[in-house]
Amino acid sequence: MTLLERITINPAQCGGRPCIRDMRIRVSDVLDLLGAGVEADEILRDYPDLQREDIEAALHWAALQTP
Repeated sequence: MTLLERITINPAQCGGRPCIRDMRIRVSDVLDLLGAGVEADEILRDYPDLQREDIEAALHWAALQTP
């Protein structure tokens, strides 16, 4: 699975916003936590279904969204 394959968009889930692997964990939530200074290890502890690659995928996806 590539990093971007970890990002899913389903119109029937989370208002069609990008999520991590079809879970109800939005990419924006992960990015907001990182932006607030929360370390990846803490995010992984708080969200046990997440994997380190999911956080990397969220960052990669965000980088591709900026012109």
